[in-house]
Amino acid sequence: MSTRRLPHLTWLRAFEASARHLSFTHAAQELNLTQAAISKQVKLLEHYLREPLFERKPRSLVLTKVGAAYLPKVRDGFERLAAGTEEVFGLRRSEVLTVRAPVGYSVNWIAPRLQGFFDCHPDTEVRLVSSVWGDQFDNERFDLDIQYGTGKWPGYKADRLTWEVIKPVCSPILLEGSKAIRKPDDLAHHRLLHVLGYEEGWADWLRYAKARGVNSGQGLQFDTSLLAFEFASRGGGVALARSSMCGVEIERGRLVEPFELEAPLQEAFYLIAPEADRDHPDAQNFREWLIETSENDLENKRIRETYPA
Repeated sequence: MSTRRLPHLTWLRAFEASARHLSFTHAAQELNLTQAAISKQVKLLEHYLREPLFERKPRSLVLTKVGAAYLPKVRDGFERLAAGTEEVFGLRRSEVLTVRAPVGYSVNWIAPRLQGFFDCHPDTEVRLVSSVWGDQFDNERFDLDIQYGTGKWPGYKADRLTWEVIKPVCSPILLEGSKAIRKPDDLAHHRLLHVLGYEEGWADWLRYAKARGVNSGQGLQFDTSLLAFEFASRGGGVALARSSMCGVEIERGRLVEPFELEAPLQEAFYLIAPEADRDHPDAQNFREWLIETSENDLENKRIRETYPA
């Protein structure tokens, strides 16, 4: 686009309004300009295009064949620009509840359950924004934020959503063949897949499993669990999954757990919001639904009962 010259937007706006009204005077009234200014802008556009767009009659305008052909293109461009602006900026924070969550958690945990919220609150509008890294909560852009950590965010109230364990997951094909994974030590023959941004990882699980001869630092690094799971599902290595993130992939059979061995974690996903009472009017309903759904989640219940704090 940097090498493609386009007519000035003001010229195009003057042309579109004049073509719609077939009058420079009426176009000027609509755009709050003088008739002379509109006429000049259209002339500049015609000079730029090297084609006349109107036939000037004593009391009206008539589109030339070129002008009539160009008008739908200009209108389409304005409509696309308006639609794109509305899509990105039109949902004002005060109107739509905006919730940010890590992309993997959004896909694997929230999305399969979100219809439950709309069943209870069919008139509530929600915008779910995905993030890769746990950036600082932006009060002006988001009403609620889901972050992974220890639950301590000064200035914010935090509600715990998950109780986590980590466990290796891989493609079923890695359970077969000469290098089949049967015990933790067998991981020495396979690529370990790491997800950046977590404090607890392969070193912690291997220590918990008392594995020997496995280099916890070798393998590939990814910035999201979704990428690591996709690569693992194709037999590229063994990923270390948090329990809240891998349920969908395991249910689909794309990933399996090679061991019945999991390590409990201290960190978890939390729903955070400013301590100051400036909630969006729909924030409380969403918070209550999300906390209740999390507390009733069978996997969360199992982990809480198996590894009490």
